[in-house]
Amino acid sequence: MERALLQPQFIDYLIICIYFVFVILVGYALKSKMKTGDDFFLSGRSIPGWITAVAFVSANLGALEILGMVSSGYQYGVMTIHYYWTAAIPAMIFLGIYMMPFYYGSRSRSVPEYLKLRYNEATRGFNAISFAVMTILMSGVNLYAMGIVLKVLLGWSMTTSIIVAALIVLVYVGLGGLTSSIYNEVIQFFLIWIGLLPVAILALGDVGGWAELVNRIPENFRHLWADTGSGDVNAMNVEWLGVVLGLGFVLGFGYWTTDFLVIQRALAAKDMAAAQNTSIIGSFFKLFAPIITIIPGIAAILLLPNLGPESPNGSFDMALPLLIANYYPTGLLGLGITALLASFMSGMAGNVTAFTTVWTYDIYQAYFKKNASDSHYLNMGRISTAAGVIISIGAAYIVMGFPSMMDYIQTLFGIFNAPIFAIFILGMFWKRATGWGGFFGVVTGTITALILYYTVPYDYFGSAAAGNFWRAWWAFFVAFVVEVVISLMTKPKQTDELDGLVYGITKKVDHSLLPWYRKPALLATLSVTLFIIMNILFF
Repeated sequence: MERALLQPQFIDYLIICIYFVFVILVGYALKSKMKTGDDFFLSGRSIPGWITAVAFVSANLGALEILGMVSSGYQYGVMTIHYYWTAAIPAMIFLGIYMMPFYYGSRSRSVPEYLKLRYNEATRGFNAISFAVMTILMSGVNLYAMGIVLKVLLGWSMTTSIIVAALIVLVYVGLGGLTSSIYNEVIQFFLIWIGLLPVAILALGDVGGWAELVNRIPENFRHLWADTGSGDVNAMNVEWLGVVLGLGFVLGFGYWTTDFLVIQRALAAKDMAAAQNTSIIGSFFKLFAPIITIIPGIAAILLLPNLGPESPNGSFDMALPLLIANYYPTGLLGLGITALLASFMSGMAGNVTAFTTVWTYDIYQAYFKKNASDSHYLNMGRISTAAGVIISIGAAYIVMGFPSMMDYIQTLFGIFNAPIFAIFILGMFWKRATGWGGFFGVVTGTITALILYYTVPYDYFGSAAAGNFWRAWWAFFVAFVVEVVISLMTKPKQTDELDGLVYGITKKVDHSLLPWYRKPALLATLSVTLFIIMNILFF
């Protein structure tokens, strides 16, 4: 690619400034409505399902989805789509149909609070602390990504870029809480598509279209499933079993069904059907997200050769910023930069609001100040928002020590989400699971993931992705087995204590009177059908 990089002009800076002012005004406008802790942390459970669905996807559409997926498309080709489809669609459907009735029906304010009801205080405490750590580390990813964009496209230093972005998020989340975050996420979702879709179109046009692109990239970059019979013949160096068990089952289900960052959006829905449909409607958006991420990443293999960790041209994470800088003229460049910033701020705000809720309710209220007034917890929520953003600034520098953001993020998911998923599955579908079984299961699973990360050599697996998949699987397996063994040795809760918490004991939700377009089962069937068709087309 020989084009000279365009420098942002006044109109580009104006577009960026208008966006920053707008998101702050949204937070300010909603500040007067944040009168109780329920308003600030869960939006009063009053938001329509389509809005929570867009926010559900948008909260995940941060650095991982944008820079991270473009980077992985460059590294692994078509197989990167597994992160969107295999690792997301089945889990999102499962969450909506089977798990959301327990989350929403139990009136839990957070995922750790559900664990307290189902297991015990020790399990809730461990999950609250580990989740708080993970969300802060994840927030750092988005700040780091914003730093890269502002450095490459605006010429700012990394430190200046990170601090400016952090302050903007702090203001609008601190003022308007979850409601501000959700409504900004909806706006950011559409802005991301409008701002980044031209990159995919222009890049595809430059390489001669999709068919020509597939013909020109390496053979092991071209297929979704066809080369997974052996790990030696695909770019990801992982066989189908690793994709299904490690990525699709453990990492995928572990994230989408237990991560409070995304579940919090569904808990803000106005009723049970809206809460269930949040993730199901979101799955439709997920099917088409590769258009604005993975396609540009694959095209960049031809357009921006020789990117990599040791390359003077920049790391894999530089692919999208460089494509934007090459393709976008004045004005559109400002829109593209704003779209990137919107995605990163959306992801960071999602992590911060989730951290704030878990810290306030599951750590501060549970262990430091049990019986304070609602206004006290509201103020603590705003204080913890500021603290979370400040700590995230430090976490942004940790990301720099990894080959790519995707490697960093999947490492976190394998350590924190895989073990917790094991105890959720057992807790929701096996009434014999006990409190101490759940506690020792999640603790040993987490320790297993850490031991594997620090003791197994990096080059033992064929790729960083393969290592993340298999570490996650063994962390899940150990947690699952330990919980079963301990549960069989300890006393379970009485059946009446598990009503609303365990499948088979809880009364099923009746949606027969709803119009067809609001029935979760029908929407889920349509989504699964499209998922199967897309996998066949890209096999």
